[in-house]
Amino acid sequence: MTFASHPLASRRRFLQVAAGSVAAASLQPAVALAVAAPSPRDLALYHTHTREDIELVYALGRDYVTDALGELNVFLRDHRTGDIGRMDPRLYDLMHQIRLTLGSAQPFEIISGYRSPATNEMLRTTRGGGVARRSLHMDGRAIDVRLPGVRLADLREAALSLRAGGVGYYPREQFVHIDTGPVRSW
Repeated sequence: MTFASHPLASRRRFLQVAAGSVAAASLQPAVALAVAAPSPRDLALYHTHTREDIELVYALGRDYVTDALGELNVFLRDHRTGDIGRMDPRLYDLMHQIRLTLGSAQPFEIISGYRSPATNEMLRTTRGGGVARRSLHMDGRAIDVRLPGVRLADLREAALSLRAGGVGYYPREQFVHIDTGPVRSW
């Protein structure tokens, strides 16, 4: 199932809004044309648990696209409970920059995005450790990912090179954790 067919999503509406924003920018007076058009930042994601995918522009220049952020919140919902959290847009900036750093056009594979307190507690008590009591996943500030065609160690190094938050390396589980908390690694 693609994310576009998900009942909570409206990718077509988002694309229409984004196209309208670009069209409106092109109608500005000639003086404004001398200023560079806002560069779009995009993401392509595939959720390994829901089998949904999404590809969208989430920001234009310094401005985030509100509808896109809403779609990403739904896409990155707690797949166990269906609870929808509010994800930190800076995570998307990190992911976008990681993809650029690695020169990859592949969609990120999402292992875990938002995590409800109930899911976090269940994972914490049944996984033999490794899940923080106060995980940044519960605040929408963490995501667990991998990138097809990129060695996990290279993904970790790219995330570390940005020095923009926490980076956890889980080679046995085959994912890298990135978050917008303090700069640290494990």
